[in-house]
Amino acid sequence: MATTAKTTLAQKIIARAAGRDTVTPGEIVTAKVDLAMIHDSGGPRRVEPILQDLGVGLWDTDKVVLISDHFVPGDTDEGARILELTRQWAKDRKVAFHDGEGICHVVLPERGHLKPGMFVVGGDSHSPTGGAFGAYMFGVGATEMAGVLATGEIWIKVPGTILIEWKNRLSDAVTAKDIMLALCGRLGMDGGQYQAVEYTGEAIAALSMQERMTLSNMAAELGAQAGLIAPDETTAAYLSGVGGDAGNWHGLRTDPDADLLARHVFDAATLEPQVAAPHSPANSAPVTEVPDTKVDVAYIGACTGAKYEDLKRAARILKSRRLATELMVAPASKRDQDRAEADGIMKVFEDAGAEILANACGICAGYGSNRLGEDVTCISSTARNFKGRMGAASSRVWLGSPLTVAASAVTGRITDPREFLNGGETEA
Repeated sequence: MATTAKTTLAQKIIARAAGRDTVTPGEIVTAKVDLAMIHDSGGPRRVEPILQDLGVGLWDTDKVVLISDHFVPGDTDEGARILELTRQWAKDRKVAFHDGEGICHVVLPERGHLKPGMFVVGGDSHSPTGGAFGAYMFGVGATEMAGVLATGEIWIKVPGTILIEWKNRLSDAVTAKDIMLALCGRLGMDGGQYQAVEYTGEAIAALSMQERMTLSNMAAELGAQAGLIAPDETTAAYLSGVGGDAGNWHGLRTDPDADLLARHVFDAATLEPQVAAPHSPANSAPVTEVPDTKVDVAYIGACTGAKYEDLKRAARILKSRRLATELMVAPASKRDQDRAEADGIMKVFEDAGAEILANACGICAGYGSNRLGEDVTCISSTARNFKGRMGAASSRVWLGSPLTVAASAVTGRITDPREFLNGGETEA
């Protein structure tokens, strides 16, 4: 009697997309795309000339989502022109369009576009964020995206799976961002080997969807193609809350005896708040091991550091305290900002003297007029701190969780957030 092959979550999703019963790591298959996501920077201005050269339209307008987030708010001449082109393309091509509602990786799930088991292609390197919902989502460049938009298909080399298990629970001052900085430091930025990373364990199961999104998003910093988390009741509840559909998610998980490329096990209970020194997320270490470092600017922004829960955490530290340095806050989405406004969180930032920026990628990717100046030292909740990415090449960017960034904004130096949280702070 034949036995059923034990397979990973990645294999199960890709097999369905390829119309196969099963697929094997290393083989190349053609997969049908359930959804394609593009944004204003790498989207219409890049793919439309290719589509015109091919003489084709979109394979299915109902399966394309366009989001403007990189050049928002259009405060430069170039940005304004690109946003106008993007808006016109959305009208002409009749696709779902979210204009200035926030960063694509946050807007896509909060608007109910994702569900477990989907095979999704995104036009951005942080597209693995979709893996938090049990979807296989990865990023491609404009040329490959044009092919997807024209045909609805893409080839993929079936990945092996690297399982990363976090036992026990995180302490109050430690977040998903600290997990990812620790992993970048321990495994390196090629630790994912352009395969599928899957996060599991008690600590992961205890995380909210927004925290899980940070893990999947930063699979890109590990060099993985995708960052997966098996769907569960938390996933289903989130999707129901945003008007989405979790579908039949119960079988979407890696079989216990499936072959893995590698397995790493870590203890969440021992993890300390992390910071990454310039100019790589891999330069990470516990904040307690960092030399005394003055900062000129603190930035709470980006898809990994300014979602509602990130804002709420930062406000815990900032409430009723004065800033020792400049603080800029760019909420990751308009929906999250509105919720934070209703809950009094945005008022905490305003009372502290923070500058509130647009719901956009902004400084994280070096877009717009707000960029870091010469010789500026910044601590940021973004995912990357590559030289010159956020502004002048002479600027220096440290990475930390929103808690760590907020604590550092209060002291003017890179600071362990536990100095504030262990004293019984009040909620925002």
